[in-house]
Amino acid sequence: MDASRWQRLSPHLDALLELAPEARAARLAGIRIEDPALADELSTMLALEDGRDDFLAEPLIAPRALLREGSEIGPYRLESLLGEGGMGQVWRASRADGLYQRRVALKLLRPGLADENLRLRFARERQILARLAHPHIAGLLDAGVSPEGVPYLALEYVEGEPITRYWQRFDVPLPARLRMFRQVCAAVSHAHANLIVHCDLKPSNILVTQDGQVRLLDFGIAKLLDGAAPRIDHTRTGGRAFTLHYAAPEQIRGGPVTTMTDVYSLGVVLYELLTGTKPYRLKRQSDAEWEEAILAYDPVRPSQMLLRQSELKADRTERQLLRRRANRLSGDLDNIVMRTLCKQPDERYPSVEAMSQDLQHHLDGLPVQARPQGMLYRARKFMGRHRWSLAAAVAAFALISVAAGVTWWQSRLAFDEARRAQAMRGFIVGVFEGAGETPDGRALDLRSLLDAAVVRGDRELTREPRAQAELLGLIARLRTGLGDYSQASALLDRQQRLLGNAGVPENLRIESLAQRGEVLRKMGHADGCVATMAPLLGDVRDEQSASPVQAAEFYSQLGRCRRVLGASTGARDLFQRALALRREVRAPGAAVAGIESQLDLAGLEADIGDTDTALHDYAQARARLDAEVGARHPLQVEIGRQVAALRRQRGEPGRAERELVDMLGIAQALHGARHPVTLAVRRELADALIDQFRFRDAALPLRTRHAVLASRVQPGPELRASHLALARVEWELDRLPAALGSLQSALALSRRGGDAGQVAESLFALGQTLHEAGRNSEAMPLLREARQLRLEQYGSANVRVAEVDRVLGETEAALGLPSAIPRLLRAEHFLALGYGPIHPQTRLARLALARQRAAHGEREGMQALQELAASARGTTRPQPIAWRAAAYADAIRCNGRQRLPSLRRLARLNAAVSEAQPDGSVTAREITRLLRQCQRPRIDFMPTGTL
Repeated sequence: MDASRWQRLSPHLDALLELAPEARAARLAGIRIEDPALADELSTMLALEDGRDDFLAEPLIAPRALLREGSEIGPYRLESLLGEGGMGQVWRASRADGLYQRRVALKLLRPGLADENLRLRFARERQILARLAHPHIAGLLDAGVSPEGVPYLALEYVEGEPITRYWQRFDVPLPARLRMFRQVCAAVSHAHANLIVHCDLKPSNILVTQDGQVRLLDFGIAKLLDGAAPRIDHTRTGGRAFTLHYAAPEQIRGGPVTTMTDVYSLGVVLYELLTGTKPYRLKRQSDAEWEEAILAYDPVRPSQMLLRQSELKADRTERQLLRRRANRLSGDLDNIVMRTLCKQPDERYPSVEAMSQDLQHHLDGLPVQARPQGMLYRARKFMGRHRWSLAAAVAAFALISVAAGVTWWQSRLAFDEARRAQAMRGFIVGVFEGAGETPDGRALDLRSLLDAAVVRGDRELTREPRAQAELLGLIARLRTGLGDYSQASALLDRQQRLLGNAGVPENLRIESLAQRGEVLRKMGHADGCVATMAPLLGDVRDEQSASPVQAAEFYSQLGRCRRVLGASTGARDLFQRALALRREVRAPGAAVAGIESQLDLAGLEADIGDTDTALHDYAQARARLDAEVGARHPLQVEIGRQVAALRRQRGEPGRAERELVDMLGIAQALHGARHPVTLAVRRELADALIDQFRFRDAALPLRTRHAVLASRVQPGPELRASHLALARVEWELDRLPAALGSLQSALALSRRGGDAGQVAESLFALGQTLHEAGRNSEAMPLLREARQLRLEQYGSANVRVAEVDRVLGETEAALGLPSAIPRLLRAEHFLALGYGPIHPQTRLARLALARQRAAHGEREGMQALQELAASARGTTRPQPIAWRAAAYADAIRCNGRQRLPSLRRLARLNAAVSEAQPDGSVTAREITRLLRQCQRPRIDFMPTGTL
């Protein structure tokens, strides 16, 4: 039998061997109808199998000992059999040598197997897993050969269930499903980045843990794309190298396997997760029918599949539920899934990352790449083929139509514009003519003048709704500039009601939306900003050629809200659109607006840790602004604030302080002492002083700012942030009751405001302080709640979730929980991914992880501590992270033979830190605590303190 015939026969034989005798006979009869010769060959093979049940049950060379519970394979003791196949077995096992306590999934090649292909596959799986290190991939922990000659792979043991079963059991909401599926995409993308194609993606290889984290398993038939591994002939081993229902057409045809093969399989998995079924409707569930469907049939759109399911439901509630779900899938999700299931690989997404990005765009309300191949799509194709002949016809028709109506339209428009302009001119003149004094003789200030303008507009512009709407928008913008965000929001609410009237131009609607988004963001409601603006993004894009100035402002404001929420990719796209439009526009203020877009893009570079690029971009923007409008412009203050933030991030707090002192002078001159921008500069100046350990100096600008905020009738989110900042200084100065009081006030304000992001930030700050104070049992529920809120808002791969995971991992370690190290691993991974490897948050996570590993006797942990401790050498600024790393390393050594040298080093470090931080600090107190532990005869070096 040749290889091609065996490849055709093998899948059917696998399926038949798994069936009971009655079902096997029925399946064989169905195959005989379509292919009698194939059925005869299968019958012969089955007869051989029936005559010798144990023909392949034993290896060609007998094993030295039977594997059973309690057997030892190398350093591992077998506990229970998890699964078994032709290649070998997978056991739950644990270390038997006492080096550390950790449960593993031990994959064993059957002892004595003579098939070279199986040995090559086993070796290749080890090679593949060694390349991969990702929080959503079950990683390789160890590999070797037992003294009895049994090859083994020790893999991360995942306590979970298949993703389809998890979603059904918990009835996971659609947005959460998509975010979880993006975890799968992230894992597969990581494999592809390492030139590995999984080739067998299916729900049983995608497990979900109890805390909702995905783990990708089984790279047993994965393919290396770099040609480094020897070729393996899967047909010779007698097994199909994929699972039919999730296989791509090229796998069935025996064609080349690429990363797009995994895209197709992921599409099938996503389809099943969205609809509960596979993409094809078959008359018979035979392998031949499945192969034909995958190769030739068009899949049913997910929304249509749910509608068909609804028609079969007798219960009215179930029908309505399925129809609602179908409506949610219709459109973007239909298009995304259908693109993944294209028959030709080059018609699918070019990468799993592109597919994942489209899912995120759908979640964010942004347009997706996937497009339906419907009437409009086919019409565009037709017009593309016949564009010259169609162009002549369209041009002739357009000339006739436009000529007939343009004269009337222009005359009517000119009349309306003249009437509206005259009304606005008369109104503005009237407002300023009456602006001398109030009825009781007091001079009007600007806010009183704006209030008077609103009252007069209500009286005089009732017959000009568009003019009144424009007036309200203008006053709202002035209120925003004054920092009166609540008043601006109320004015925009009134404007929105007027914009519902017919005849209001689209540019005014877009302008109003952009203003509303800006105010919501400045009030601390970035999520509300996105919810308001994102659904109308497509409409704005349609109007951008007619209203480029307004569209650019809309893109900028929506991008800033997305940036606040951590959606940097979506924000970048919007900022680039805004910049492109502003460069094309020749209008007053366009140059300054273009500089704003440059600043937005520079901010994204800062977010990902590329401080050199960001500082260069800020310097260019500052030079352009100087040339356009001079040095005393509000945008100069914004540039200075961003530059100072980067200086702090680079460990240059002195330069940041000088920058902020200059900006404080400009802000006070431009805005006054009570304006939000001036108060923000005070807060950032305090942060720069804190970075220099000048906590008492930092308290002064913080308390000045806090007094202004507390005096307001409606303090807003700024007062909450002020409580958090004061709490930090109080805690550094060892005033725990005062710090906890401020933190609890911040949390109360957050809960009252109802913003999930602010609640999470306040919970995180309170939980972290309690952890640092050693009150870990109190900290744990607060940190878990903060993590859950951020998880729902940002998704599991976001740095804001990872920041909480870092402190949560430290708290779990202090409580002796085994989940600490896995959580810290995830935190370090995502912080490095989002912030870069040298960002302080990444280094804090690395410090926490290294401390845990070193405390458990792992040499790599001690080495990482030493590297972190050495990072301060040769720098002008002391680094608390390096101090802590050195202190933790010596505290651990104190428990061994190096106690006296470690004690001396700790004493010297304690003295140096006390000298560098005369005000004291959390770090100084932690090092003093470790020194006192080391001075005792017996030291418990396991982490119980803080980071």
